[in-house]
Amino acid sequence: MSLARRLISAGFSDLEKAGRFLAARELEGLDQDRLFAGLQMAASPDTALQSLVRLVEKHPALRELAEADPETSEPLYRVLGASEALGEFLIRHPEHLEAFNVRASPEPVQADPAVLRAVLLQSVGADPRAARPVATRTGVEAYVALRTAYRRGVVDLAVKDLCAADPLDFLPAVGAELADLAGAAIEAALAVARAEAAEQHSASDVAGIGLAVIGMGKCGARELNYISDVDVIYVVDAGQLDDAHANTIGTALATGISRAIMGLAREPGLWEVDANLRPEGKSGPLVRTLASHESYYARWAESWEFQALLKARTIAGDAVLGRRYEEAVAPLIWTSASRDGFVESVQAMRRRVTDHIPPAEEQRQIKLGRGGLRDVEFTVQLLQLVHGKADESLRRRDTTSAIAALSAGGYIGRSDAAAFDNAYRYLRLLEHRIQLFQLRRTHLMPVADPALRSLAKAVLGPFATERPHPDALLAAWQKTKRSVRELHERIFYRPLLNTAAKLSSEDARLTPEAAQGRLAALGYLDPPGAMRHIEALTAGVSRRAALQRQLLPVLLDWLAEGVDPDAGLLAFRRVSEALGTTHWYLGMLRDSTAAAERLCHMLSNSRLIADLLEVSPESVAWLGQDKDLAPVPFQAQWQEITAKMSRHSDPESAMRLIRLIRRREILRIAIADSVGLLDQDQVGAALADTDRAAVLGALRVAESVVQMSGPLKTAMLVVAMGRQGGREIGYGSDADVMYVHRALPGFTDAEAQEQGLRMVAKVSSLLTQPLKPAIMAERVLQMDADLRPEGKNGAMVRSLDSYAEYYRRWSLVWEAQALLRARPMAGDDALAADFLQLIEPIRYPEEISEQDVREVRRVKARVEAERLPRGADPARHLKLGRGGLSDVEWLVQLLQLQHAGQHQELRTTSTVGALDAAADLGLLAREDADLLASAWRLASRIRSANVIWTGKASDLLPSSRRDLEAVARWCGYEPGNAAALEEDYLRLSRRARAVFERVFYGH
Repeated sequence: MSLARRLISAGFSDLEKAGRFLAARELEGLDQDRLFAGLQMAASPDTALQSLVRLVEKHPALRELAEADPETSEPLYRVLGASEALGEFLIRHPEHLEAFNVRASPEPVQADPAVLRAVLLQSVGADPRAARPVATRTGVEAYVALRTAYRRGVVDLAVKDLCAADPLDFLPAVGAELADLAGAAIEAALAVARAEAAEQHSASDVAGIGLAVIGMGKCGARELNYISDVDVIYVVDAGQLDDAHANTIGTALATGISRAIMGLAREPGLWEVDANLRPEGKSGPLVRTLASHESYYARWAESWEFQALLKARTIAGDAVLGRRYEEAVAPLIWTSASRDGFVESVQAMRRRVTDHIPPAEEQRQIKLGRGGLRDVEFTVQLLQLVHGKADESLRRRDTTSAIAALSAGGYIGRSDAAAFDNAYRYLRLLEHRIQLFQLRRTHLMPVADPALRSLAKAVLGPFATERPHPDALLAAWQKTKRSVRELHERIFYRPLLNTAAKLSSEDARLTPEAAQGRLAALGYLDPPGAMRHIEALTAGVSRRAALQRQLLPVLLDWLAEGVDPDAGLLAFRRVSEALGTTHWYLGMLRDSTAAAERLCHMLSNSRLIADLLEVSPESVAWLGQDKDLAPVPFQAQWQEITAKMSRHSDPESAMRLIRLIRRREILRIAIADSVGLLDQDQVGAALADTDRAAVLGALRVAESVVQMSGPLKTAMLVVAMGRQGGREIGYGSDADVMYVHRALPGFTDAEAQEQGLRMVAKVSSLLTQPLKPAIMAERVLQMDADLRPEGKNGAMVRSLDSYAEYYRRWSLVWEAQALLRARPMAGDDALAADFLQLIEPIRYPEEISEQDVREVRRVKARVEAERLPRGADPARHLKLGRGGLSDVEWLVQLLQLQHAGQHQELRTTSTVGALDAAADLGLLAREDADLLASAWRLASRIRSANVIWTGKASDLLPSSRRDLEAVARWCGYEPGNAAALEEDYLRLSRRARAVFERVFYGH
């Protein structure tokens, strides 16, 4: 194999330069096969080769290791190929090449923090066993020794990290060891600072000062990067000194630490020691006493400061003082979420971080950008702060442990937690490998092709032999970012968090003592009964019980916002028990942006929806996605019914499925209506489609039953009448219909009539008869044929010819009026077209006589006098009362009888549509039409609200304040505005009645 091909195969980028270095005299005589075997292990063989040549020049004995077998030389090549900066360090300090005299372990062990501390202290001549170690070295000598010992520790760690079989699995240990190294370096720097401070102050005074160094951010959480600022807070203990003098010495110690870590010396500085997270930031004193810290956090701290304190950990100095600090701030951390606007402020801070990224860096950011590390960290920390006040298992500093705790407690779904954890580890690994190369603080994805190639190799474990293309690396990164962003937006902005954050720790824990009083305060009428429901839902140690314990403190508030929270909680318990251990239910309530709040409001405001959800609990899944609440079109319902009928030839089985579909769709419409996804016209149309599909299904089943005893002798048509024909029905509406048939060829009219009567009876029976087992909570569809010719005295079904003869000879004006809203509903299409052609001149006459107008008015007056229930208040009867539905509909229908023959615009079965057309034609003043439409819509809405609230139909505006409140809320009024609904309805109906009397009666 040629040298060029061999270099390409090994992963070199600069072949010419690699050839020159391979020919260097330092490598003369080395086994080329062993050399290339080692270089192939390097993430960047170019960098490894260059560093190797320079190291051999300084330390020729390294030649032996360079041509050793791959298992022996692996640490050398992996480190030199992954970190140019560590290669430079070893060139400066070849005495530390002994770090490579180890056997690489696929499962390395994290270093003991105490050992790291001892090594760093000993590097500056301090005694690790001393209570307050003091260095014997000071100045540049101490700084160089400290930094050299630290970087040797980084080399040791890099060997373990780069040789670990699974870098993602070992990543938390890397962050922890880097934090421990940083803590040890600061401990050693403090020992140097004590020695140096004793040159300016009394040695006894310096020895009497306690200084605790509190690690913040990633260092505090023990998840530090290879190169990162180390955020700290300094706490000073004055001992026997006055506070002012103690603060002076403490400040000298703090500045001495920074000098030892970052001051000028021949060995470069390590990293920035950043104390800007201290109280008052850069404007505040560098050190404070514990009492001063407590005072500041109690009075002045902002929400973000408590989020920062989540990571606070003593990393160096006076351990007892540090522990006292941690104990003092802990209660403040875990109650901070209860502060006004806490959740919103954290969310706003995350948005600000993203907004402040320079445009040139936005697409390269691994840490701050969308889908970056900050999205994971902010999400996890917000969940911890909100729920950690009640659940101490969440009080973890590092992110990976916190994710595991959130998953174990049910605050994040298992799959989401696994995705979050894997993404976080992957992003941190990218960050580590990028920083390790030059030990520079950066969070940007490189753009140069050689750097991307090296990075793609560096993130793989040692057992991976391939060298992925940079495009594969970028694709994996983008996929990870998308996953993180989706999880962040779904979890970080949960509405549940805002409500949960406002709970006290006692309320959040849901202890029986706290719950009883809280339930009563929230408005539950039976706190002991409610407590029994809560105990039943939260008992045990299952994940389901843990999720309920997490959700219920918030759900109780949302249930209490309804009119009947006791019934709502009972319904919630029944729904929860019906769904049992279903994996998606409680997770959806926790994660969805709206599902939990929607469910609570429905259960405590609607008996109809609660009853339907109890028997169809799987429908709760619709609450998570608005698209699932969109009404199913008639054609889709009919396709589903047809498919089910094809698999169930038994009439009872087929009708069970048809009626179950109708029950399901009524529930879907009611839920969509309750959350404001449908307007009133859409509700009426959707309910009409659902009834139409059920009636058509019943007709087809009836035909199949009849055909069991002989051939089909007649074609059938069901004609919708009244509000059903106008597609303006509510939740409590019957189906006003007429039945039409036409004999099929070869059969007599008598045969067809007899079969038609049997089919009509069967259709009604199929839709209403009890089934075994019963369909629970079904609103049975009653078929009402009273609007047929001759009313209750007429034939239940007639042939088309019979209708034609009847309308030609005996039809009365009220029958023409009833036909105004006739619309084919189910049955034979050709018969439907012929029937419409038949009734067009009857319901839309060219003219109507004065006698017929008087008859319409007479019948209306009679209906008002005779059909209004005894004792009913006309002002409160929605249908027959003053300015109610009947007034508006009769007025519209009279205008249609008078003018639809000349005006096509009036030929509609819609009441509101006809009102608009009449106003456009000048037959009705626009303000009168708008007033009548408003009154009609409000009456219709109240009528439906009665059914929604009680589960029973009622034509009365409620008198009970509680019932009126429930109805008002369904009609869109804010809580506590029942009186406003009552006033609005009475006023509108009174004004509508005045318009009705003026236009209808000509008064």
